[in-house]
Amino acid sequence: MRPPSPSLSPESRRSLVLEQAHEIGFDLVGIAPFGPPPDAARFNAWIDENRHGTMSYLERGRAATVDPRSQWPAGKSLLVVGLGHSRPALHLPGGGRVARYAAGRDYHNVISKMLGRLRRALLREGLASPGSAFVDATPLLERSHAAEGGLGSPSKAANLLDVRFGPWFFLGELILDLDLSPTSAPSRVPSCGTCTACIDACPTDAILEPGRVDATRCISYHTIEHRGLVAHDLRSQAGEWAFGCDVCSEVCPWGSKAPDLTERFGTRTAFEEGASQAGTLVDLLATGCDEPDDAGHKERWRGSPLRRPGREGLARNAAVVLGNRPSEPGLQALLLALESDPSPTVRAASAWALAAGHLEDSGVRESISKALGREGDHEAASDMRASLDREG
Repeated sequence: MRPPSPSLSPESRRSLVLEQAHEIGFDLVGIAPFGPPPDAARFNAWIDENRHGTMSYLERGRAATVDPRSQWPAGKSLLVVGLGHSRPALHLPGGGRVARYAAGRDYHNVISKMLGRLRRALLREGLASPGSAFVDATPLLERSHAAEGGLGSPSKAANLLDVRFGPWFFLGELILDLDLSPTSAPSRVPSCGTCTACIDACPTDAILEPGRVDATRCISYHTIEHRGLVAHDLRSQAGEWAFGCDVCSEVCPWGSKAPDLTERFGTRTAFEEGASQAGTLVDLLATGCDEPDDAGHKERWRGSPLRRPGREGLARNAAVVLGNRPSEPGLQALLLALESDPSPTVRAASAWALAAGHLEDSGVRESISKALGREGDHEAASDMRASLDREG
């Protein structure tokens, strides 16, 4: 591996770095300054208001988020990259929805490998000595940095928008030890203008104002990051979403003509049309009785974003959707989970779902009452009681 060549001008080096990123396969590439992101003050205020919910890792990494030089002092520029992932909506067999990005291979793995190849290419060509690479798993305010590098314009839903992909693209970053001039935004950039489609469509009113989202009201947060029980009103507002939520992106006019890139990340067998029962809500709930710990869940969803909420979280989500979309198979699965799931969270979510969707059945009320009588977890018992009282 050659050391960075001193003979190249900064502009030539920047052009070659961007060219290498495109050759690796990234759709969008840019250079951002390596320092405090433009939205650092807004991020600090957001944390101070506890809008991040139980995502304590965001507060722990606050210093590096506000100024990444505090953690990576050798960095001088930030290479920002984007990879489109637009595809048709994903509906689970028998009902329920999963965010489109989670239908196939985990983007963390895909983009990490691409960044690894890019890093090796830059070293091989003597263009730079890249440092750390990141994919949505480090204290970087990546959308703010990416916007500064010209990769998109901020939307009112706090996404980035691109002319071709709308909000449907992932981000990645690579720290460079070279002081390269930032790239500018393209001549045509998306603009929200007077559009408020995302704000109007959000089921939980999580978009407080343009560009400011309250995670504690966001369906994606509650179905992916939050552990434990979810507030009752948010359960009913979750609708069909078993993992994530695409509502704000689906109503965005800029994403309506994005290309179908399904082949780029593929589709897991469980989600393919005509698949067995492996990807249904009933199955996601019932596996808790057969796989009471996370080991089986992690193996089953290896290479998929659905590993993130854990066995308990995914079963909890499935129970909530089965309550919002009642069915006979769902009824039987919920009764089984209420009786024998090892997680108090899942038992309580199942009680809520039964009360929300099947309480006209006198046997269901009796089943919940019996479960409440034997429930040893105080929080779960309190939640079951509230479900009966609220729906009764």
